[in-house]
Amino acid sequence: MLEAKIYGLCLERLRHQIKKAKERGISGDCLLEGYNTGDIDEIIDILEIYDLEERSIEGLMQKLDDLAYSVSLLTQEKLFFDFTEEGHLGLYLSLNGKAADLDTIEEIAVFA
Repeated sequence: MLEAKIYGLCLERLRHQIKKAKERGISGDCLLEGYNTGDIDEIIDILEIYDLEERSIEGLMQKLDDLAYSVSLLTQEKLFFDFTEEGHLGLYLSLNGKAADLDTIEEIAVFA
């Protein structure tokens, strides 16, 4: 069985946000959750990422990429983390292919 850490994310809330974004007919990349900070320590606390090995922006982004991939598998949607124009971290739904290829995600999910 595939195991995944989803830290401080709530799958039910994300599924609801994804559904609402699709109902609104949003295209492109849609911000699902904004964390109103770009500070590494605050992001670690908000998302409960206490096992971060390298406490740097690169280490954090690697962990967030892994987290987004895991959550993408579980929701079967393209999700990714990025920073807003204001420098705040956000979780996005990709409706234009910026995140991992959904076909790959669906293939992996079938085997999970």
